[in-house]
Amino acid sequence: MTVVRDNAEPLAIVFEDDGLVPNSVLPFLVYQGAVKLDPKQPEETIENLFEENSWGGTWRNGVYDYLHYHATVHEVLGVARGSARVRFGGDHGRELEIKAGDVAILPAGTGHQCVKASGDFCVIGAYPPGSKMEITRATLENHAKALKTIPKVALPPADPVTGKDGAMMRLWR
Repeated sequence: MTVVRDNAEPLAIVFEDDGLVPNSVLPFLVYQGAVKLDPKQPEETIENLFEENSWGGTWRNGVYDYLHYHATVHEVLGVARGSARVRFGGDHGRELEIKAGDVAILPAGTGHQCVKASGDFCVIGAYPPGSKMEITRATLENHAKALKTIPKVALPPADPVTGKDGAMMRLWR
């Protein structure tokens, strides 16, 4: 069974560096309703999709309620259950409603913070191979360090949703 809807194309947004959150020159991507979830095992549906596309280190949880980013790794968030309002791009970014079946791809440096979530909200996170996840708070000192590490983060081998020929591969080159 194919779990990705045909012609899945993400919304692409480039967030500016705001002085505290570096964000990225690469676009933040959101596939809306792209994943057809198995109602009995929605978490496994997303975990398997990410793993098939070489994204690993998966975890299940929510999105932290404080502003943070990852300066050493790109991250993918797949919503398995419920919905949440998440601010992406830092305090001057954009709030988006993400819901079951949506997938957000955050290039290294992209700020994110959960504003509000449903009680059943569950997200699956994952990372490209060979990368180390670190949580970075939005401070001037961290921003200066992040500007040095973000450009060194390797591009992933495949789009976590649509694979080696996926939209991220085209939009991030």
